[in-house]
Amino acid sequence: MQQPIAILDSGVGGLTVAKEVMRQLPKERIVYFGDTARTPYGPRPAGEIIRFTEEIVDYLVQYEPKMIVIACNTATAVALEPIKKQVRVPVVGVIYPGARAALGRTRTGVVGVIGTEGTIKSRAYEMALMQLSPNVHVISQACPTFVPLVEQGNFRSEETYEAVRSSLLHLREYPLELDCLILGCTHYPFLAEAISEVMGPKVALINSAEETAREIRSVLKMHGKLAVTERMPVHRFFCSGQPAVFKAIAQQWLGEQIELTPVVWQISHIG
Repeated sequence: MQQPIAILDSGVGGLTVAKEVMRQLPKERIVYFGDTARTPYGPRPAGEIIRFTEEIVDYLVQYEPKMIVIACNTATAVALEPIKKQVRVPVVGVIYPGARAALGRTRTGVVGVIGTEGTIKSRAYEMALMQLSPNVHVISQACPTFVPLVEQGNFRSEETYEAVRSSLLHLREYPLELDCLILGCTHYPFLAEAISEVMGPKVALINSAEETAREIRSVLKMHGKLAVTERMPVHRFFCSGQPAVFKAIAQQWLGEQIELTPVVWQISHIG
């Protein structure tokens, strides 16, 4: 059987990456883990996030993945290097692909980044952007209310719009001409409609999922691991809590029925 690509996230956010992988690499099989029992990761200490990510990877290796994709910006920021040391397959995160995509779009050189408290505090995007383009001007903003809204499936309510408006007020009023906004959390594309309405048409929203899928293709090709089967792959999805909510959101976002397995043992590791 074709080896799968393992994609993990703190919840449903990584489905944005899974959807793009399914679009760009339709022959690839995916095993996806959403840690919905312990989301959000953003406010948690780095050591705890690393431990959670290592536990999920330990679970996913039984499916013999050919690649691990950390489709969570917070986990990418603190756990990418430890996971690379833990496994013998390629490991891809979402921060550098998003940074490269933003630099390819900005005209003014002023790039905004929104993310969880953990991602923003890590300065991972700022460092990636500065490394790729030293003259870029970066303005960052933590948006801790966004992930809980997405995990509840609350994408378009008045409450959501108000949360987005109040969270992005600082960026809206920034004195320099910000023309590019990185959605520095894979949950945030679920709120793209509201974010775009608040920021206005002159600000391009950067969803790192598309660029991450391109990087996945490039790495697999380099290792001679691209799927060659003519048969349509069967994807598997796992979550650690609220399976009904996860399944409803996943099916709505992906536009198809999914096979979901709740992983009860993860619940005992909440702390």
